[in-house]
Amino acid sequence: MSTNAVSDNVAQQRFELAEGSDVAFANYRLSGDVLTIPYVESPPALRGRGTAGRLMQGLVDHARERKLKIVPICGYAVSWFTRHPEHEDVLR
Repeated sequence: MSTNAVSDNVAQQRFELAEGSDVAFANYRLSGDVLTIPYVESPPALRGRGTAGRLMQGLVDHARERKLKIVPICGYAVSWFTRHPEHEDVLR
């Protein structure tokens, strides 16, 4: 696994992407095969560098591998999916 790979922190129910000493994350709730994303956070040091977008791409990859459907609640997650309609297959 590369140092920039998105990981699933099951204990904290969040996907994480570490870049340098900072970590962007997306909280989630898993219910059956539905992954709800209520909150995405990128620390100030990582903003404007595409980190949150890479986090979302990794989150989508995880969901697709596990055959999960995503319900984005967070405004950032909703807007990311709007900008990336090629991933609408994972939306519920």
